[in-house]
Amino acid sequence: MKLILNSFYFLFIVTLLFSCAAPKEKQTQSTAETEKPKIVNIINFIRLLEPRSEEITEDVLFQTVVQQVEMMKKYHLGGTFLLQYDALMDSRYQELLKSLPDSSFEIGGWFEIPQPLVENAGMKWRGRYPWDWHADVGFATGYTPEEREKLVDVYMKDFKTIFGYYPKSMGCWFIDAHSLEYMYEKYGIVASCNCKDQVGTDGYTMWGGYWNQAYYPSRKNAYMPAQNSENQIHVPIFRMLGSDPIYQYDDGLGNERQGVVSLEPVYEKGGGDSTWVNWYFRYFVEGESLEYAYVQVGQENSFTWERMEKGFEIQLPLIAQLRDENKVKVETLAESGEWFKKNYQTTPATSVSVLEDLPWKNKKTLWFNSRFYRSNLLWQNSELFFRDIQLFDENMESLYLNKNGTSNQCLYFALPFVDGYFWSNAEQRAGLRFKALIDREEILLKGDQISTSEPEKGTLQVDWNLNDQLGTFSIKMNENNLEIQLDSKKEVNWFLDLNAVKNADLPFVEITPQKITAEFKGMRYAVAALKGEISIPQNGNVFRMTPKENTVVLNFSER
Repeated sequence: MKLILNSFYFLFIVTLLFSCAAPKEKQTQSTAETEKPKIVNIINFIRLLEPRSEEITEDVLFQTVVQQVEMMKKYHLGGTFLLQYDALMDSRYQELLKSLPDSSFEIGGWFEIPQPLVENAGMKWRGRYPWDWHADVGFATGYTPEEREKLVDVYMKDFKTIFGYYPKSMGCWFIDAHSLEYMYEKYGIVASCNCKDQVGTDGYTMWGGYWNQAYYPSRKNAYMPAQNSENQIHVPIFRMLGSDPIYQYDDGLGNERQGVVSLEPVYEKGGGDSTWVNWYFRYFVEGESLEYAYVQVGQENSFTWERMEKGFEIQLPLIAQLRDENKVKVETLAESGEWFKKNYQTTPATSVSVLEDLPWKNKKTLWFNSRFYRSNLLWQNSELFFRDIQLFDENMESLYLNKNGTSNQCLYFALPFVDGYFWSNAEQRAGLRFKALIDREEILLKGDQISTSEPEKGTLQVDWNLNDQLGTFSIKMNENNLEIQLDSKKEVNWFLDLNAVKNADLPFVEITPQKITAEFKGMRYAVAALKGEISIPQNGNVFRMTPKENTVVLNFSER
């Protein structure tokens, strides 16, 4: 939104911003200390054809994009359109997208692999249809590193021939590290995007990564955040689709694959429901985000305008209103990528905080991310527990770094320390739970009041008031450590227990009083107790953390 400022006020604002800026040698944070932008990318990606349905013709897909453009123009909202190669080569899309003003619209690439791209790169097509969504055919991971470079070269050459420049943004459900770094080094892309965390959807499992927001990936694994700038690809990857922060995580638990609860406008219990959308954007604007908040709005044309129109009619007017109220920034993906690179040398710590549920439900959640780990706290039935803690290691190679995948599925994981999905079933939920020994009986601690704050830059503090005047837990999560402290006037014999279902495939190989060592997918990693003590309890749970001086401190940055 354009603001009219008189010269005096403009100079005042500029002076204020510079006075708040961090010293350059410490600048891995936002340029302005007080600025926490709420960034919205409207990203629609385009396929030429949809072989899964005879009713979804090429014309239906084209008209879907026409309607997306018209509605975005109606609300004066810019955004990003990402073209799959077959759509890139179609004159209708070329004419439509060339007509959009580049001051508010961006045209980039969607790197799913259709038949024309493969054949134009001099290779034989192996797919069942001209576009095949199986991972070993329709994604770069199904090709050798040398073949991926040929595919990238053909895409970039033809894109530049048509539009006169190379795309700044390249997205896909997943792009491997080799392809992404090649796009960066040779063609100078500034941003990428990939799928939200999910299990089994369309055969693609991406689990345990940097939750929502954006991160710099490891040069060995595009799903894994890097810990050091020299080992990262200097292209931020933004997580797509706007996952429901409470319910997406374990939706469909006990089934072969997850359900979908996201901002995508076609989903009736997500982005197609006005109550859900308004709730989502309320926490998006008001929740504690540490550095910034991010969400991707939009839909691939494969779902057709008939299915997505209602969701767009709900979302776009609301986004336009929030923009006009200066509560969100609507940007192209490339603009967000350039902003990220300008402000962060390495992946920053961010959070997503939701302290009020939908009207008919009663849960709360808090997500924390850093370049070393992610964690998730869930509150339900007056109980607060860690539903998820995953560690990141830039040395964990992707399965597809040096060779092509041969399965119709694709798998990306982080390093689990607490996994409330894979270590659970429909009857029993795994988690790291707050307990106490009272009158010789182990009980779950409970409390109804939760608040959040940022006591220092990059630290999320969660304060949880216990019932029965037992005190207040302060849970601090920063880039490296998790600190849990109980402030109580009473003597409370509290501890943390990890429970999991009996048949869970746990990674733990050694548990000592000061360290837990684990191994997952060939990677060895450890969590050290800087304060407190670890043991194996007699009650059948996996491990117990007992405080020292009412405090437990865990380190997640040393491997």
